[in-house]
Amino acid sequence: MVAMDSQRPDPDVLLAQVQAQERKAARGRLRIYFGASAGVGKTYAMLSAARKLTAAGQSVLVGVVETHGRSETAVLLDGLDVLPLKEVAYRGKVLKEFDLDAALARRPALILIDELAHSNAPGSRHPKRWQDVEELLDAGIDVLTTVNVQHLDSLNDVVGGITGIRVNETVPDTVFDQADEVVLVDIPADELLARLKSGRVYQEQQAERASKNFFRKGNLIALRELALRRTADRVEDDVRAYRVEKSIDAIWKTGASLLCCVGPRPGCEHVVRSAARLAGQLGTEWHAVYIETPALQRLPEAERERILKTLKLAQQLGASTAVLAGADIAATALDYARSHNLSKITLGRAHPAWNWRAPHIKRMARLAPDVDLIEIGTPSREGAPAVEAGGLAGLSPFGRTLVNPFNQQAEAAAARPATGERADADAAGAQGKRRGIHFLAAAAASIATALVTAPLLPYVDLANIAMLFLLVVVLVAVRLGRGPSVLATCVSVLCFDFFFVSPRFSFAVSDFQYLITFGVMLAVGLITGHLTAGLRFQARVASHREARARALYEFARELSGALQTEQIFDSTRSAVQAAFRAKAILLLPDEDGRLQPPAPQAGAGAGYLSVLDLGIAQWAYDRAESAGLGTDTLPASRIFYLPLVAPMRTRGVLAIEPENRRWMLIPEQRQQLDTFAALAAIALERVHYIEVAQDALVSMESERLRNSLLAALSHDLRTPLTLLVGLSESLAGSKPDLAPPQLELARSLHAESLRMSTLVSNLLDMARIQSGEVKFNLEWQPLEEVVGSALRVSAPQLAQHAVSTQLPHDLPLLRYDAVLIERVLCNLLENAAKYTPAGSRIVVSAALHGAWMHVMVYDDGPGLPHGREEAVFEKFTRGERESAKPGVGLGLAICRAIVEAHGGSINAAASPLGGAAFVMALPLGTPPEPPKELME
Repeated sequence: MVAMDSQRPDPDVLLAQVQAQERKAARGRLRIYFGASAGVGKTYAMLSAARKLTAAGQSVLVGVVETHGRSETAVLLDGLDVLPLKEVAYRGKVLKEFDLDAALARRPALILIDELAHSNAPGSRHPKRWQDVEELLDAGIDVLTTVNVQHLDSLNDVVGGITGIRVNETVPDTVFDQADEVVLVDIPADELLARLKSGRVYQEQQAERASKNFFRKGNLIALRELALRRTADRVEDDVRAYRVEKSIDAIWKTGASLLCCVGPRPGCEHVVRSAARLAGQLGTEWHAVYIETPALQRLPEAERERILKTLKLAQQLGASTAVLAGADIAATALDYARSHNLSKITLGRAHPAWNWRAPHIKRMARLAPDVDLIEIGTPSREGAPAVEAGGLAGLSPFGRTLVNPFNQQAEAAAARPATGERADADAAGAQGKRRGIHFLAAAAASIATALVTAPLLPYVDLANIAMLFLLVVVLVAVRLGRGPSVLATCVSVLCFDFFFVSPRFSFAVSDFQYLITFGVMLAVGLITGHLTAGLRFQARVASHREARARALYEFARELSGALQTEQIFDSTRSAVQAAFRAKAILLLPDEDGRLQPPAPQAGAGAGYLSVLDLGIAQWAYDRAESAGLGTDTLPASRIFYLPLVAPMRTRGVLAIEPENRRWMLIPEQRQQLDTFAALAAIALERVHYIEVAQDALVSMESERLRNSLLAALSHDLRTPLTLLVGLSESLAGSKPDLAPPQLELARSLHAESLRMSTLVSNLLDMARIQSGEVKFNLEWQPLEEVVGSALRVSAPQLAQHAVSTQLPHDLPLLRYDAVLIERVLCNLLENAAKYTPAGSRIVVSAALHGAWMHVMVYDDGPGLPHGREEAVFEKFTRGERESAKPGVGLGLAICRAIVEAHGGSINAAASPLGGAAFVMALPLGTPPEPPKELME
């Protein structure tokens, strides 16, 4: 029994598998034809598969295919449906690109997209073609595509080190790993070289240059090994997924998670890519962190920018990123690893240090001997020139190097400082001026101390004067930081020597002991300044954290008391502007799900509204994905669009324009912004349901008040109306006979009083049914009896109509209250007679449908108004809004209340005769066995 339980699948795992399969079913399938280099036959294999699928009857569309002049590849395009390319004007040239919008409009079952790593022309919806493919997959379209091993992001630097050529167009490994199928297209290196010489890869001159550079036999063998290994890793993932699906015990003891430490030195991208490869090989999640110490905080702005871009690269490669603050890199990294249960740490190779501190990897080994430490070597040929994707796509047949115009635009854009970069440069200049002032102030403080204490030399011992200088050093370190404190220490020692040590007013020293005093004073000053500056840094970091926590707390507190959407709008905008120094605005949808621009407000920034793109915001809202600044969708936008995703649905979009574009790269800022957005989304959803609950409460109270009023009126009116009916009937039959005019008046009085009595009875019955006061007399009985009784009662109203019944003779017994069901049938018959002309057909039929019996009353009259099939069952609703026909619209409402009280349902539909039909569904149940006496 224990063995059986141990092999039982985990319900949570099964549920996760089902949910993943549901998400996968709504998404298109991606098949990647993967090769070691150009010319192995990826496009040929993709087109061959497409022709087979076309022959099998599947809808196949060729989105974009590059034949590179290969005739055998171009032949395969014959007979396939090819989508025309979109022409894009760029710098006086016309470029042809894949038309994403046309492909989405065509919605084929399968589309072919060649060269997945291609960069789109500027102005396209997505910078990269693989992002176009993601949108096609989200639309449910299957995609076949091709990619080379050098285009995988994690292998980009490795291939550059092997071939000496670094490609710029890459594809994130997550796209490759999440593909449904990967087909390896592989041929030996000698065969590929033979194809190159025969002109089946490139034209003659281009092939000659390729054979001397990229297409060397050693390069091709190494690239082939990389492609085979990467494919093997993918197959291993498939095997692991199969074992999970089949509940096979994993052969690994635990999942060894990985931590990558990003440093400030150049080449940290190589460490990140190596960690991503290692994590992919181990099949584990991984984290990337940058630890900012007080010394690293003073790095130049360009180096800090490079570090943040490296963290973003790690995030694109699938890592969870963070920026940590700490004075000890090794201890901080180990604390993070322990808190996240990361058993492996990767670091770049240690460089020779001028100080006495041991390398971080050795200190980690001493502090945590149970953690696996992996040292990543420096990349070979790190300065190799980068070329465009495709390896040899930048070589012309005339022996000249072609430059990608997209890269020219990128270089030109890099040469022109953007607004955010100019702001950063101005900030850096201002910071440099402040640091200069701090150093001058530190030196001035030491000199001022010397000048003030010099007259006190006859009265104060030299040791006390030295203490005063140390006090100044501590104060400078607290107020101005580590650098000024070092300068203050040096100036203090010099001033102490010059003003107080004999011979005075000279830097000469007459007693050797003073040299020891100078050394100790310098050492104590430096150590004290260092420790004080470290404490100052930690205090500042703690202050920033406390400020973020306080902002989050205050925002949550404000939202908790918000009861209107306008309050949430104002609170969110002001909180984001204060916390992130950015302009912010909240876009909310209308009833049709279209985002509406907010009304301009005083001081809100009209210039900001002028650059707001509702199209990008709507895209982010519809797909629940961020877009704009710092994302992969329209990153050139100045505004970041963040959808407000609540548990039930997306509630709006938060549009943010930061003063400094750099903050979008900081993981902590993005995490805090995501938290703000989540709180705002939950608050909007809470307010929405508060409004729904209030509307429901008002409706319930109104209904209760109306029912109470109707019941009171019905009770008060029923007795006099009953008396009026009786008196009018007696008056019409009184002796001697009334004159004809008087008799007509008496009969009219009787008819109207009878109608009013019926109306009051309906009101009273409706109030009693909804209040639960009606006691049902449920009995098993045939349907034919209640139908016949209803026809007899309604005979006067049906006198001018042709009524027929279609009741099978073998209908089973039903358990119902005969009086109430008769009331339902009477109301339906009278309703049909009221709204159909004289001579119309009215049919009552019954049939079995599974566990239900459907009783239908239908006619051949004008039918119901379109779209009012449900509205006619509401109280005080009539089939014709303005009609001279008597009634107040309670008959069908009473019918639905009675039928639903029996556990059934009633609906309106089109009649088989062309008029209106009302279908009443009653549960069958199991009737009791008849007594034995009746059976004998």
